[in-house]
Amino acid sequence: MSELTTGTPTSEAGEVLHRVTIAVNGVPRTASVPARRLLSDFLRHDAGLTGTHVGCEHGVCGACTVLVDGAPMRSCLMFAVTAQDHAITTVEGLCSAPDARVAPTGESMNPAQQAFAECHGLQCGFCTPGFLTTVTAYLEDNPAPTADEAREAISGNLCRCTGYQNIVKSVLRAAEIRAERRSGQQGYAGEPATPEADVPHEPAQRHTEPVAGEGDRA
Repeated sequence: MSELTTGTPTSEAGEVLHRVTIAVNGVPRTASVPARRLLSDFLRHDAGLTGTHVGCEHGVCGACTVLVDGAPMRSCLMFAVTAQDHAITTVEGLCSAPDARVAPTGESMNPAQQAFAECHGLQCGFCTPGFLTTVTAYLEDNPAPTADEAREAISGNLCRCTGYQNIVKSVLRAAEIRAERRSGQQGYAGEPATPEADVPHEPAQRHTEPVAGEGDRA
């Protein structure tokens, strides 16, 4: 980092740096970034939260999906400087485990995480963080989806490994776990660390149309 003659911080490339503070998983994260820094890069490189995966960088694959004020958004399509007034939840923030560096287990996992583990809804796992955030938000809107509704819910997220059948099963199982926790004595562990009241979950990038010729992926 260097400075212009005016004292403005700049990067080695001469770009003006902006001091931003973003609430991520309930914790303020501060860094000096250029205006063009993507939220996905801020999360991974500046905040050190590498659970958010970057795939296509065009908002198509869904791997980088995070929750912005509770709604799923592609973090590769959002600038870090525009995220300052919003609450961001990454896959690390979905669980109730106290240390995000440790893999959650049992009741510390949120319903989507537990369901994906039970139903083998992942193989390589690269796409999984995006599915988990998407499904978590979706179940807030539709807590008891049908199989067809589950397929529609994940239509904006791509997976090369599973064939989607087990992911659909995971969505349905997540709905069951969520209902069990809310009606039982164990409570609801792993709610997203974002304010949910009066937040519409209608992101522009929730669904992605299939590429021509692919047919029904689910």
